[in-house]
Amino acid sequence: MKLAFLILFVLVMIAVGVYSKTKVKSSDDFFLGGRNMGGWISAFAYGTSYFSAVIFIGYAGGLGWNFGVSTTWIGIGNAIFGCWLAWRVLAKKTRDMTHRLDARTMPEFFEKRYQSKNMKFIAALVMFVFLVPYTASVYKGLGYIFESSFGIGFNTVVLVMAILTAIYLILGGYVATAINDFIQGIIMIIGSIAMVIYVLNSDLVGGFSSALTKLSELEPGLGSFIPNSSQLIPLMSLVLMTSFGVWGLPQMVHKFYAVKDDEAIRRGTIISTLFAFIIGVSTYFTGSLGRLFFIENGVAVMPNANPDMVVPLMLERALPDALMGIIIVLILSASMSTLAALVLVSSSTISIDFIKGFIKPDLSDKKTTSYMRIFCILFVLLSYFMAVSQSNTIVYLMSLSWGVVSGMFLGPYVWGIWSKKVTNLGAWAGFLSGAIVIGGYIILQTLGILTIDMPIVSTVAMLVSFTTVPLVSILGKQMNSEYIKKAFGEA
Repeated sequence: MKLAFLILFVLVMIAVGVYSKTKVKSSDDFFLGGRNMGGWISAFAYGTSYFSAVIFIGYAGGLGWNFGVSTTWIGIGNAIFGCWLAWRVLAKKTRDMTHRLDARTMPEFFEKRYQSKNMKFIAALVMFVFLVPYTASVYKGLGYIFESSFGIGFNTVVLVMAILTAIYLILGGYVATAINDFIQGIIMIIGSIAMVIYVLNSDLVGGFSSALTKLSELEPGLGSFIPNSSQLIPLMSLVLMTSFGVWGLPQMVHKFYAVKDDEAIRRGTIISTLFAFIIGVSTYFTGSLGRLFFIENGVAVMPNANPDMVVPLMLERALPDALMGIIIVLILSASMSTLAALVLVSSSTISIDFIKGFIKPDLSDKKTTSYMRIFCILFVLLSYFMAVSQSNTIVYLMSLSWGVVSGMFLGPYVWGIWSKKVTNLGAWAGFLSGAIVIGGYIILQTLGILTIDMPIVSTVAMLVSFTTVPLVSILGKQMNSEYIKKAFGEA
């Protein structure tokens, strides 16, 4: 039954890719869907890119084990700050300014908003290099769930998933991604609700009240939604990183470039928030129950001493075979949409920002699209090799990626669409300050001088970048006022 669900899902994805290929007539169609995406499609594209195997496997399992049910606050924060507030603050401004500046990628936005080709080059380089660990973390999550459920080797699973991502993305680009995201989003909602119901009612849990009582008996505080003093700062940093971190991630902001109009934005705001609340709360709450499935002699023992195996093994024990098939498709759905978004923005960065931007300015639209398809394959391969290297946990890889990319981009991007007073110098300061925080920490950690959880470091990098941009802009020369008025639609 599990295999039947999986085969059906794969066939649907490929069929959508083949259908979407007929809709792709230009590089704009391939990357932005012709900037004509409606509210429902855009909201599901945003939501499904937000949640992946990284959340379902790495975060929900590992963090739920450590923090208990208070981990649910991460899901609530994601819905409020990562979706509702992000759409309210960023969507319209981003769509309007990128239209006026004719910017298709985040590096192109930085180049045209701050009149700096060097900024485009650095942004493109950072995106391509540091989105690889994020993609690898998604593959790792998929590998663990399939290894646990089907007994297939980790490396084999990751290879098959990489090939599947490449096939449907190369065929249909953003159109294929957006249609698949809508289908996958429906699966995710149904699967998440069913997952909570079955896990809560399993013999080892015994219902909501019983779950909280049993967790509290294992360790005080695990059954409380209020974090204790030692958990507060780490938990807050996770809420901030996973909620505000998406504000500076190119694959998330990309959805605002492609949305059709103000009505689509209004609808997308509501739908994406509800979607995130359902998925985020159900996922983190389910993950917090993990300890109840691995009790030996009255003590919870983490399976294989690997936090990334908690959820796969827990679900295998709690769910019937048919539902497990749906949950596997759920996690695969969440992951494939995230992978597609990551691969798409990364391949476009090389094709549009590097090759067309610096090497071959007269590159035709058809060849630009061909380059995007080629670099989709390259990026998938790089991510595959990093995933199978088994170098770090999912949480570490994702936090590193979010910390560097959002730590550098968040300040220059948000201030760039909202304030006429931020300058080229201020944007560079935002770039560098975020990079220095992450880079400095990695050096100190390597030397054994300082050890802090990566999510905390990533949060600090984002805050530093965000505050540095306006402060340094005060000191620098103001940009050409006529150009800025044009960017803001006032000329």
